[in-house]
Amino acid sequence: MPEPVGVRQAQAQRTRSGVLSAASAVFVDQGVQAPIRDIAERAGVGVGTIYRNFPTRADLVTAVYRHQIDTCTALAPRLLEESASPFTALTRWADAFVEFLVTKHGLSAALGSGDPGLEKLHALMLDTLVPACATLLDACADADELSPGITAYTLMRAIGNLCITGPDYDRDDAEHMVATLLAGCRREA
Repeated sequence: MPEPVGVRQAQAQRTRSGVLSAASAVFVDQGVQAPIRDIAERAGVGVGTIYRNFPTRADLVTAVYRHQIDTCTALAPRLLEESASPFTALTRWADAFVEFLVTKHGLSAALGSGDPGLEKLHALMLDTLVPACATLLDACADADELSPGITAYTLMRAIGNLCITGPDYDRDDAEHMVATLLAGCRREA
């Protein structure tokens, strides 16, 4: 007797989620050009399963980062509710954004590769993360906690540039420099 459709769909979703989790972890360790077989091994599936779910590397990269972008976007309003001040919310959100950026080995090169599948990811980042950051900046401005003239896109681009790690500049350096940048954005009381 065949499995009911709902059971098959649930299993397919678990498999897809497992592949995305494995891909995310492998991308952190090895970058977005990691071998698909390494992702399959970590997920406990065959390479064919990955290609059935994600026909191209761009599809897989986009799916992994779409989830993380959505999570970072959803964090902004939650932090505004939970934090003692809008600037504290902005700082905590920037910490999450830094975490997102510094763990994306090879993502910037992949985004600049001209792969049409990855162009959507860049647009998604701009269309969702910039408004999330703008919400935080607006709240900071309304609370008179932010120096004038700071836009979400410019701030995010500055943070992004500070998060380009290398042999003599690591995650701790990036976090310190972003904290310094944010301190400079705060309006003196």
